[in-house]
Amino acid sequence: MIFSGTEGVAVIHFDLAPVVPADPSANVSDLLAERVAATPDRALFAVPDAGGWRDVSAAAFESQVIALAKGFVAAGVAPGDKVAFIARTTYDWTLVDFALFYAGAVMVPVYETSSPSQISWILSDSGAVAAIVETAEHESRLGEVRGDLPLIREVWTMHGGGLDALVAQGAGVDDAEVQRRRALANGSDIATLIYTSGSTGRPKGCVLTHSNFVELARNSAKALHEVVETPDASTLLFVTTAHVFARFISLLNVHAGVKTGHQPDTKQLLPALGTFRPSFLLAVPRVFEKVYNSAEQKAEAGGKGKIFRAAAAVAVEHSQREQDGRSIPLGLKLKFTLFDKLVYSKLRDAMGGRVVYAVSGSAPLGPRLGHFFRSLGVVILEGYGLTETTAPATVNLASKSKIGTVGPVLPGVGVRVADDGEIQVRGINVFSEYWRNPEATAEAFDGDWFKTGDIGAFDADGFLTITGRKKEIIVTAGGKNVAPAALEDPIRANPIVGQVVVVGDQKPFISALVTLDSEMLPTWLANNGLPADMSLKDAAANEKVRAEVQSAIDRANTAVSRAESIRKFEILATEWTEASGHLTPKMSIKRNVIVSDFAETIEDIYAVPINTTNVSLP
Repeated sequence: MIFSGTEGVAVIHFDLAPVVPADPSANVSDLLAERVAATPDRALFAVPDAGGWRDVSAAAFESQVIALAKGFVAAGVAPGDKVAFIARTTYDWTLVDFALFYAGAVMVPVYETSSPSQISWILSDSGAVAAIVETAEHESRLGEVRGDLPLIREVWTMHGGGLDALVAQGAGVDDAEVQRRRALANGSDIATLIYTSGSTGRPKGCVLTHSNFVELARNSAKALHEVVETPDASTLLFVTTAHVFARFISLLNVHAGVKTGHQPDTKQLLPALGTFRPSFLLAVPRVFEKVYNSAEQKAEAGGKGKIFRAAAAVAVEHSQREQDGRSIPLGLKLKFTLFDKLVYSKLRDAMGGRVVYAVSGSAPLGPRLGHFFRSLGVVILEGYGLTETTAPATVNLASKSKIGTVGPVLPGVGVRVADDGEIQVRGINVFSEYWRNPEATAEAFDGDWFKTGDIGAFDADGFLTITGRKKEIIVTAGGKNVAPAALEDPIRANPIVGQVVVVGDQKPFISALVTLDSEMLPTWLANNGLPADMSLKDAAANEKVRAEVQSAIDRANTAVSRAESIRKFEILATEWTEASGHLTPKMSIKRNVIVSDFAETIEDIYAVPINTTNVSLP
């Protein structure tokens, strides 16, 4: 821990030296070339095959990469050219990724859910000269704005045989030309251009360099060696690879030799986990919430709801005592052993039976879920980072973990908490600039420290905790500062809650807008003696539903002062989705858009006196 500052203001920061010497000449393609040289026959991927999985060795994968890279060369893609890519999380995504690296090009990933206007902005701002799309539907969306993109020379559709056509086109290109292009980039050159999710405005292009990925992958592999370097390490990716989180993990897996499978359809996730049987998972907190809530509601439907909830309570208490170093009473040990056979083992089997670790990011994971899964034998290693930090800046480690935090600083990374509580990052993972936006770049840095906009604190052991966003802090009419995330995250964990936004800026008290989870709602309704096909409108007004949401709010309120507590709420008869414009592609809420679109509803909340029926009093 280092204390520094100016004008007498103390700033706490941690700088951890790299554990792997930097190589300024290395680029991302070296991660694959080195893996092939070390273990050419190791299974680096597995692809769906007749209800099971077929392994693809490192050498076989590189051969496919080189063949596709030749196609890009033959098609006129020059070193440094930007190529946009719209596709789901599949084996072909990483194949295209490395083929572009081997061809010397720069990928510009686009979320496969992006609208035509979003596609137009990213392709025009990046200067992309070509695009690869997965489906005819993606091609159609791009086609709507193709006239506004004069730089786009080629569009290849994967489902239309586009990749096969490229491979055939490149058959006459020499291997030497691909190797020449593969070696052109050095560490300081741009590796990819990833656009922010746009939760607070128009997306900005983050210039991530080859060194950002290479140095972070090499150092993270050492820090997470128990996870990625163990025999038969494997993972099933279902988080979108267009996002920096899964993109980094996929590159880390290549470096570390982890076998990777893909499942783009989350509705097929559990069957895929059962057949693939990964040793670790990569997921966002919503996935863990869904696993828990689905299990609870299934138990409820089978008349075993009380047993499940008792098992969950035992799991949480057992894990909390272990983490705190407290003794575990005999009675708790016996209950834990019993529930391990009745409940925990079944959930482990549902996840494939081999999962030991899960890496969680993108949003806060509540301590309750962390302790619950830990008792299942699944240690959730929560981490923190942004697109601008190539994903992780901090992460809990197998050997150094504390539930409720986002872990210690990674090797090669520095993190400081400024006097106003803002988290700032520097080091091997920090991006170089916002593409064609020097004003935003200058505003984002204090010297070599990137200003994340997030608020947090270190504990005495160097574990970081995130408490909110600077721009999201609500100041009530009484002058009370309220961080919405502290209230929203625990409420969102309730099975029937889809999303929640806390409001109250310059208002006399805090309130909340709530949407219902249309996937979980029918099961919950049936379990509570209500019609499973009840509409969202009717459910929003139903007293049992309102009482369930009230209970979730009451629990959240226990963690804050009365002045910060939610006093009123409104359940909306609609959902917030990416299509509605209220969520980003990674399912983060667009707070400013929601507050604007539902301004009338918010005003109605405050127009009614505080002593109405939907007051939440902790």
